[in-house]
Amino acid sequence: MAAQRRPLSIRQIFAMPATIGLVSGAGLILALVGDGWWDVAGWIGLGLAPAIAIFCLTFGGRTG
Repeated sequence: MAAQRRPLSIRQIFAMPATIGLVSGAGLILALVGDGWWDVAGWIGLGLAPAIAIFCLTFGGRTG
């Protein structure tokens, strides 16, 4: 018999998507208004969401 899991709160459900959205938004602003290192920080911020998606699609479903 499978162990029952307790339900997650709204904060637990939306914490990571909200964080990824904030980092992506900050990366977009940095890339648009800055030059030099600001562009690098913007690229990192904007590249975080696709990197997490690729990682989860590649390794997220494996168990055991």
